[in-house]
Amino acid sequence: MKLARASVWRLLTGRLGWSLQRPRRQAVEQDESEIARWVAQEWPRIKKGR
Repeated sequence: MKLARASVWRLLTGRLGWSLQRPRRQAVEQDESEIARWVAQEWPRIKKGR
């Protein structure tokens, strides 16, 4: 059995109540100070290994 893309969409949204969800560009729990620490300490160490 084959279904058209539009039929699948109607099934998912209409009957099952699903909705299109896209992730945010930036993580909500992002910690800027931890990122800065990682870039300053860990990244140079990792980059040396190449």
